[in-house]
Amino acid sequence: MVTTIRSSIGLATTALALCACKPQEQQPLNLVSYSTHDALRSEIDDRKDEMMRQLAYCESGGSGPSERPIYGGRGIYLGRFQFSVNTVIGYQRKRDGTQLTHREAAELAHDYERAMDLAKYMIFELEEPWHWPLCSRKIALRDQMAHIKTLSMQAEVR
Repeated sequence: MVTTIRSSIGLATTALALCACKPQEQQPLNLVSYSTHDALRSEIDDRKDEMMRQLAYCESGGSGPSERPIYGGRGIYLGRFQFSVNTVIGYQRKRDGTQLTHREAAELAHDYERAMDLAKYMIFELEEPWHWPLCSRKIALRDQMAHIKTLSMQAEVR
């Protein structure tokens, strides 16, 4: 046992001596630095996403993807954001020129991520929060939009 300990100590001493002889290369510190602009952009995106979660929750009682289709207004409104098929068709065409069928529009309305992107377009690019009249008031959508717009202007200045 004593021999094993002495061998271990001897190996450790040899290893230390070898390391001490060879100069070690200095690695530059890899500090991740975010500019104020990037931090502000991140905050804006987070606030938009949170606002979308609030809107979806208000409209349909939940946020995020659903395992089954969500219907409201006796089947007229679809998905977490309670879009009508005609609203999806019209705003998708306005956004990028895509002409959706009724089936494709219904699928988009039930797809949380794609529906959220369309809702963001309607709210932030077109400034049309009136599509959700009751929930707009409940979650103070216009006030949140104004705050996000102020942050966006600050980000543009920087």
